[in-house]
Amino acid sequence: MSSFLDDLFKKVFKPTEQGPMKVKENFTVKEIDQADLDSWIGSEEAKQLFALVYKNYHFKRTGINNRPEVHIFNSPYANGFALSYEKPLDPKSFSRLFLAFSQRLLALGYEQVSLDRKLEEINDQVKVTEKFYFKPPLQVPAAGKLISQLFGNVALEKVIVDNRPSYIKLLATVYSDRLYQDAKPFDQLMDGIFEKH
Repeated sequence: MSSFLDDLFKKVFKPTEQGPMKVKENFTVKEIDQADLDSWIGSEEAKQLFALVYKNYHFKRTGINNRPEVHIFNSPYANGFALSYEKPLDPKSFSRLFLAFSQRLLALGYEQVSLDRKLEEINDQVKVTEKFYFKPPLQVPAAGKLISQLFGNVALEKVIVDNRPSYIKLLATVYSDRLYQDAKPFDQLMDGIFEKH
């Protein structure tokens, strides 16, 4: 972290010709943030926000936009959604949703591979991207059986620009390898994340 601060101070107080700043670091969720999430996740506020985002996801699929807006990514090899930072979200609920999505992915059988933070200067703005990366659990294939990929690999990002929340994005990328079963439908992943079984 100190190298990031050193780079930032050099950039701010001693401009050079080095070009835009880019820093990437691994980090972990603080105990206080995990404890806050654990107490929030069962609250009425959490239930209402999950229900609202899930409803807006389905609205978007039918061409209806509602706040906070949900954007949909859909292709043969990658599916996902992004949630714009808009009311009724606030910085705290925005961060809580990001961490709650990560917890739901673990509950669905995923293994967290990494959690990193990337800071970059883009057009005189500082963009901070926190990213979880999840993979299906490692499995030894049984003779004549294909390996389950669940819903594929999953990347979960929270983006903040100039200290203002921007969006959360979840993207599931499927394996196209003959050793693996077909990925489960993305709608089932959404149901699992939003606990709509």
